[in-house]
Amino acid sequence: MRIRGAPLIAIVAVLGLSVDLTSNESTISHLTDGNTDTKTFIYDKMTYLKTSRPTAVNLFNAMEELKDIVEKSSNDDVVTAIVTHAQFMLKRDVSDNKAIGSHGADDLLSRHTHPDGVRLVTICNTGSLATAGWGTALGVARELQVRSKLRSIAALETRPYNQGSRLTAYEIYTEQMNGTLICDSMAAFYLKRKGADACVVGADRVCANGDTANKIGTYNLSIIAKEMGVEFFVASPFTTLDVNLKSGDEIEIEERPAKEMIDSGSAPKNMSCWNPAFDVTPAEYITGIITEKGVLKKGPDGKFDVIGFVKKHSS
Repeated sequence: MRIRGAPLIAIVAVLGLSVDLTSNESTISHLTDGNTDTKTFIYDKMTYLKTSRPTAVNLFNAMEELKDIVEKSSNDDVVTAIVTHAQFMLKRDVSDNKAIGSHGADDLLSRHTHPDGVRLVTICNTGSLATAGWGTALGVARELQVRSKLRSIAALETRPYNQGSRLTAYEIYTEQMNGTLICDSMAAFYLKRKGADACVVGADRVCANGDTANKIGTYNLSIIAKEMGVEFFVASPFTTLDVNLKSGDEIEIEERPAKEMIDSGSAPKNMSCWNPAFDVTPAEYITGIITEKGVLKKGPDGKFDVIGFVKKHSS
């Protein structure tokens, strides 16, 4: 959990590989001993990196993209090609995030016309601390703030690891947004008493039918939003769209150690815990999916055509 946030996990994986290949004396000696096949050695490291986080698809897509670069490079040039790609990923992520923020802000402001702007609710951390910079869901809030159209934003604390209270609240406070921190269990009452125009959350994986895996508690928030008539948007990079999985039932959900729950409260030390890190929000609760390519909305049949969107916007 030292590195968290689906986009950042992918970027750090490639950056870490670059540092390993250029700075680790043991790795360099393997590459120069004359007995090691350079590309096979790199592929083995990439395979190992993919085992670190099972839920976030960005990591797997980054490794596939890098695999293509490795295959096209010569043994002499492959390390330089990987380093160059890592640097490119950093710049691309910031650019993509700003595009996500812009598309999201445009879409929200096209319907919510209060002169002071839009009221948002979010969960987990999806800002600069979870990306190379700017952010995805929090990037939408940041873009609204730049336009002086962020009326308010409420951040759920995001139990049990408290990414919302530790990280999102910090970003909101530092950037002087009109923000409020609430407990996860306060979301329904907050929407009833304070109101919101939209919930905007991140994603670790979006399936072909629009089902979305995100930080645990997102599913709860989506149900509450639906009941309260509040729009619910997923904001994530295009690489998070996974057309190979038909629905959220096929997503492998990472489970975290019980210690995280025990240490965050006052439970008995030997208490049994179930601690999934993510949950899956069904597509029926999602209003739209905001990417750097645009905002994907449901068709006349009330369903997301993620496959068609990916085909249309794939280069």
